[in-house]
Amino acid sequence: LVGSEMCIRDRLHMCCGPCACYPVPKLRSEGHDITGYFFNPNIHPYKEFKHRLTTAQEYAQKVDLKLIIDTNYQLRDFLQRALTIEKNTDGLNLDNRRCRMCYAWRLHQTAIYAKENNFDAFSSTLFVSPYQNHEMMKDVAQKISQAVGIPFFYEDFRPGFAEGTQTSIDLELYRQPYCGCIFSEEERYSNSFKKKRKKKLKALFNEQNNK
Repeated sequence: LVGSEMCIRDRLHMCCGPCACYPVPKLRSEGHDITGYFFNPNIHPYKEFKHRLTTAQEYAQKVDLKLIIDTNYQLRDFLQRALTIEKNTDGLNLDNRRCRMCYAWRLHQTAIYAKENNFDAFSSTLFVSPYQNHEMMKDVAQKISQAVGIPFFYEDFRPGFAEGTQTSIDLELYRQPYCGCIFSEEERYSNSFKKKRKKKLKALFNEQNNK
């Protein structure tokens, strides 16, 4: 995986079309041969899943990107995993563990497919978003790389987030207002949820200061 003169066949997990607008041309400029992989069992509701899938296909067509799609809608499986975590987790750490599960599921599936189909490495468009837990994703991907036996190609795409956003606007792509799962939708729109979370964090802060 060393040398700009090499054409590296990378499997790139795509969370959506807009988030691919910077990583795809950036990786191509570095000599990578990219194949997109749409696998996002977390997205809620079904209409949102279809909308993001259609947008990913639209982007792929516009930039001549090969795109492999997993069309299975696995919301029940996602919720079962997420709610199992909720039953066994301190509420203050719940979001991190739930997000880690979600990252791991998507990246692991990408790595498995890449390994089985003789790709050189795998990565994800998630690394362009300043709203994701970047270090957690990186840690998860590195562990998956070791477990599956395929290199994880890491690049911090966040410096190109604004450029990618503008590209998605220029291409008239649908831009989603929340990460994807039902929990992120609640966080995005529920004022009561924000107040409860703020109250919990304040209580934790006071508890730590009183020790």
